[in-house]
Amino acid sequence: MSDLAWIDAALKSARPQAVAALLRYFRDLDQAEEAFQEACLRALKHWPQQGPPRDPAGWLIFVGRNAALDDVRRRQRQVTLPEDDILADDEDAETTQAERLDSSHYRDDILRLLFICCHPDLPATQQIALALRIISGLSVAEIARAFLVSDAAMEQRITRAKRRIAESGQQFATPGAADRAERLGAVAAMIYLLFNEGYAASGGEAHIRLPLCEEAIRLARLLLRLFPAEPEIMGLTALLLLQHARAKARLDVDGAIVLMEDQDRTLWDAALIDEGCALLDKVMRHHRTGPYQVQAAIAALHNRAKRPDDTDWAQIERLYATLERLTPSPVVTLNRAVAVSKAQGPEAALALIAPLAEPLSGYFHFHGVRGALLLLVDRADEAREAFDRAIALARTPAEAAHIRLNLDRLQKNG
Repeated sequence: MSDLAWIDAALKSARPQAVAALLRYFRDLDQAEEAFQEACLRALKHWPQQGPPRDPAGWLIFVGRNAALDDVRRRQRQVTLPEDDILADDEDAETTQAERLDSSHYRDDILRLLFICCHPDLPATQQIALALRIISGLSVAEIARAFLVSDAAMEQRITRAKRRIAESGQQFATPGAADRAERLGAVAAMIYLLFNEGYAASGGEAHIRLPLCEEAIRLARLLLRLFPAEPEIMGLTALLLLQHARAKARLDVDGAIVLMEDQDRTLWDAALIDEGCALLDKVMRHHRTGPYQVQAAIAALHNRAKRPDDTDWAQIERLYATLERLTPSPVVTLNRAVAVSKAQGPEAALALIAPLAEPLSGYFHFHGVRGALLLLVDRADEAREAFDRAIALARTPAEAAHIRLNLDRLQKNG
């Protein structure tokens, strides 16, 4: 791996912890981001020669905080910092100090930041956009593409969210019990989105960003400790574990996408599957069905199938129908259509997704699924058109390459 590649991976992995800790120090979202960026520039300069620090997040927190102190003092916004040795400018001294920074000081900062992003004064769309920008580190363009709005509109949305939080005078600390309960659903959604960004990236070269998945699982477990009797938090945690269990089988050695039916199931993580299924069995006893629980049940049916042919597609289709009732969405209907195609045939699935053409016109997976279904009913020209549209909407090279394989098959058969 080249210097830039491993440094980029380390910076992306450390970003949530580093930005969250810097926010705690400076109580200003823009200042925290600027401090992190300055620390990243120093990492690009020094890590290739010195090698990666033992704790990249700790190094970035210490160096970013150090670099931002003068600016913070000018703005007179600094807070009382924990006692440290005298901050030195010497780079070797910075590295030594950063290596000694106890990660326990910032291990829960990301959860604190999630609750801040989910401030009740913010509309849900601003909560999500802010969390994706601050915690996941997505660019404004990537978030705008996910929301199907212009870059300028998304920039304004994020700026308004930051301003609103600043004007609220909110303390940058973990909210009390009442506030936590009020924001619980929004925080769960943020964790879910963070996991999804790792599971299937919305942009960049990497299709899967495992550190984001692992961080989302850590946060879900932490949230479950705070709310041990909340069924949907149990369901969310189970869902993430069951999805992540297949991580090692989802790409081949060349980084190409491997569909679930073609995956080497011996690579699936049995321990994560067992943990997720145990949580799911526990939550089912509460008899308070929610969307995360239903999604976890779907994932469990996939993971419990020893072979692709053993998958209970009829039950999966019924669970998706339940999910449609709980959270109506064109994307949920599209996922249900995949199960319908397996249980009832591609014609039934095509009829189900026909009304989705307009609402999902800009959605990569809609055109990919539609193209695959059209292939199954020998409508090659329409399939080719759908695949071309999917490639145009692909968010990562792996997505585009996967669709091109279908086009190659069409050309060989044509």
